Amino acid sequence: MGLFDRLFGRSAEKEDQPEIRFGRYSDSYKADEQYQAWHKSMELFDDGKHFDAYEAFFDYLKDPFVENVSYQRLGDTHLSFEFFQGSKLIRGYTDGRKFFAKAKVVSVGEPNVGFMRRLIEKNFALKYSRFALDENDDIAIIFDSYILDGSPHKLYYALRELSTEADKMDDILLDEFDTLSEVDSGHTKALEEKELQVKCKFIRKSISALVLDIDTGKTDPESFAQGTGYRYLDLLYRLDYLIRPEGHMMEVFERLNRRYFLEDGRPTISKNNEIKREFQKLVERTDEEIRKELYETTSTFGNTQVVDHARLGGFINEVIREYDWYMRNDHPEVARSILGYIVGYALFHWAMPIPERELLHLYYEITEPDYFADLGFEREFYKDESGKLDKSAIRSEINSIVRSNRKKFPKLNADTGSLIYTDKDEFCRSFLLMIQEMDLTPAD
Repeated sequence: MGLFDRLFGRSAEKEDQPEIRFGRYSDSYKADEQYQAWHKSMELFDDGKHFDAYEAFFDYLKDPFVENVSYQRLGDTHLSFEFFQGSKLIRGYTDGRKFFAKAKVVSVGEPNVGFMRRLIEKNFALKYSRFALDENDDIAIIFDSYILDGSPHKLYYALRELSTEADKMDDILLDEFDTLSEVDSGHTKALEEKELQVKCKFIRKSISALVLDIDTGKTDPESFAQGTGYRYLDLLYRLDYLIRPEGHMMEVFERLNRRYFLEDGRPTISKNNEIKREFQKLVERTDEEIRKELYETTSTFGNTQVVDHARLGGFINEVIREYDWYMRNDHPEVARSILGYIVGYALFHWAMPIPERELLHLYYEITEPDYFADLGFEREFYKDESGKLDKSAIRSEINSIVRSNRKKFPKLNADTGSLIYTDKDEFCRSFLLMIQEMDLTPAD
């Protein structure tokens, strides 16, 4: 098995390696059979064979590695389905006349104007679905459509909107309103105690160390606001990928990312201070509050944008110039954060070709060795405690990634001879440049 299998909790490369998931789920890495099911679904729908089309549609959504989708058909009169999206279970049916899907979000104890107003405002931003109170007075999100207007293409985007909004809003509402309680969330899986401890410690230590270093370091955060922004965003993306939070923490990361790049006229200093305040609030939360948002889920849809190798290559080429400037001007702490920013930004926003994702994961393994060791991974990329990189181990892992992906990318090769091992910062820079120069032309 390749490293990619471990990214989503599949069989580990070695039996003694922990099966821990990293990063955001993406539904972009589909098997050939799934793409065949999609084309079949579209053709059947155009031919008026709606029940057959929807069967093929759910075969397209079904991840062969996880049990995320199930459906049952009763002749040509009824088809019911269920699928998971994070902490939410989505149920629905089609009866030959209409298509209906619903996810219960939270159970209402006492009505509250605050959350009702929040959901009404959300409805204005939704394109396909709507929040509502169901027959049990639970808050639900609903989508329905007449069959003639319910093409597989429309269903994909409608169900993605419904399920991702349901998964996002349940934890947000539960965190803000005490009168609400969980519903339809029994399928989530608790993390092992050791993993919870390691992740809580990493969150607190990483945030506290960064804030202290920015406040007391030699680089003035106001004079070098852009550089300070790179440092905060590097940690935001790093925590999102390595911790894989749900609920409030995930919403905070998404909101901070969105607001940072919003062209609203706010100065960069103001945006940096906003991230700092939110980071400090996360550290002030109790372990119990943090643990509630760390659990394992099964998903069907992802939010990352599908991009090709040219997108990442161009991004590396553009941003790495900033690294060079800060290094030349004696701000190494900013420079190394810029490299981490490149990796984190890509993993947070994009669904890249598998080899790129695997190599960027390797970047984190090399730059966060203590964290991976604390989680139980037995992969050494350093010769000893002096911090000297193990050239042989790193080259071996890169070559393993290349070999496991060459069937899909026959021209794939990694110029490991260009890597610089004398200094960790320069190694990371040369590592990203190596990725930039790879040929990821897919097989015909």
